[in-house]
Order: sequence, then structure tokens, then C-alpha cells
Amino acid sequence: MAELHLSAPNHPSNSQRRAITALAITAAALIFLLTGVSLWLSYEHLHDVGARHGFADDPIRAWAWPATLDLFYAAGEVLILRAALARRLDWWAISLVVFGAGGSIALNIAGVGEGAQALDYVVAAVPPVASLLAFGALMNQLYRLLAQGGPVVTPVDQPEEQPVTAPVTPPLPKAKPPTVPQPIQYSDPRCSAIRPLYDAGLRPGTKAMRAAILGAGFADCSDGIIRGTLRAEIERHEPHLAQLPPAPVAIAAVGP
Repeated sequence: MAELHLSAPNHPSNSQRRAITALAITAAALIFLLTGVSLWLSYEHLHDVGARHGFADDPIRAWAWPATLDLFYAAGEVLILRAALARRLDWWAISLVVFGAGGSIALNIAGVGEGAQALDYVVAAVPPVASLLAFGALMNQLYRLLAQGGPVVTPVDQPEEQPVTAPVTPPLPKAKPPTVPQPIQYSDPRCSAIRPLYDAGLRPGTKAMRAAILGAGFADCSDGIIRGTLRAEIERHEPHLAQLPPAPVAIAAVGP
């Protein structure tokens, strides 16, 4: 027998989304209709109040007088809506709504006159109160929508995009060819026979230098020439060789 696996959807379907959107649009349309009718009834009643108190002979000013309250109310609603979209609180806008709605309600009730029945006062107060409640319902839906949709960023708050430029890499310096040391040109060729003796890290003595000269095929010469001329020329070209420790001198054994 086949098993039935029931799974609840994690997200609303497209038909549910369309139904929610349709209900929201319908509620907004009804709220706007209610607001318009309420303002019209309130405006008519305030016109009658103005006509009875000061504007009986001037119908134009009687019709314009209610706007001194209702325009405060309408301007405050627009500013509150703007502040809600920017996610901030505008106390000036709230003050305009309170002044306009409160004045409209008070004057609608006061315009009934003294000695009227309680229902007359209720009828006069219903239009401005209904308009205020309708606006509150609209703002409640707007705040819920903003709470679900995440933060709203105004164009002023958006960071300016900075152009990204690739770092400039300086050109690598051209490699210089290695410097090949030039061989030392001695004025006396016998210096070339003596120079390898310094490679042992010691300053050669007269006897070792004479042996190197004779071994290279040159004729023998005096000690003064070996030390004062040949060795002096070598150490003049390379002064550090003169600082080397002297080579030990072998002492010959003397018989009895």
C-alpha cells in the first residue's frame, strides 16, 4: 500500500501572494474613500458653521474658511507619510495633524449649538473622527510593511561609489651587468710571482718571496728590492695586504 507523505509549504504560493496584495489594495482604496467622504462631510459642516458665524454675507469666504483646519490636517498626514518612508519621527507633522483634526472635531461639535440632542453631537463628530481613524489604519499598515521589508535607505544615505583604480607598479630598474674586476697591472712582472703568497692570509717574508721569484724564472735580487720595491708595489695596489700578520720565519737548527 502506497504511503502518503504530507509536507507543509515553507513559503506562500503565488496565488496566496496575489490574494494578499489584492486585499491590501482593497483596504487602501476603502481607507482613501472613507477619508475623502469624511473630509467632505466635515468640510460641509464647517462651512455651515462659518456661514452662521461671520460669513453669512460672503459665501466664498464661508467655503474657504474650513480649509484653515483641513489643510493643516492634510499637510500633516503627507509629512507623517514622508517621515515613515524615511524611518524617522516628525513631531511637526504630528502637531499639524493633532491641531487640524482636534480643531475640526471641536468645531464640528461646537457648531451644533446648545440644547441639541446627544445624537446631533455624535453625528457632527463622526466624520472628522472617522477620517482620523482611517489615516491611523493606513499608517499602521505602512509601518508593518516597512518592518517586513527591511531598512529603507534614502538617496542621501547611499554611499558614493568610488572608482577603483589598479595600483601603479613602478618599472623595475634595469639590471646592471656584473662588474668584472680588472687584473692589476704591475710595473715589475716579478710582483705577479710574489702576489699568490698573500692568499694564505699571511704577509710573506723575504725568503719566501725570493723563492717565488726564482721559481718563476727570474734572476735573484737584493733584499731591499724584494721588500722595498716589489712588496711595496703590491701593497700599494692593495693596502689591506699590509695589515696581514707576518708569516712565521723558520729557524734553522744549529749543530754542536
